Amino acid sequence: MLGKPAKEVVFADEKLEKAFDSLSEEDWLKKAIKRAISDLKENSACGKHLKQELIPKEYVKKYQIDNLWWYPLPNGWRLVYSTIGQSEVDILAVIIDYLDHKNYERKFSN
Repeated sequence: MLGKPAKEVVFADEKLEKAFDSLSEEDWLKKAIKRAISDLKENSACGKHLKQELIPKEYVKKYQIDNLWWYPLPNGWRLVYSTIGQSEVDILAVIIDYLDHKNYERKFSN
């Protein structure tokens, strides 16, 4: 699915951003997340869209989101993000989380 480019990609909270920043520049996960950010800037719909009923309630409560996407990272990891339309032409992609497959499955099984 081809979506609009994200004008900006931001982290949902400071703790998550600091965890990302603390990763070494050589870390495969940091490189993968940077690649995901680049892809989101080109196409905000480059991930896989989740049905509304699958969005964890903690994300809805904490971030007041109504859509959620996941982007596959290497080694079974996932980057979870939401998109916000700031206007008809501007899209903001908000990184909610990045987690390994085991923790992703745990968080998304209701």
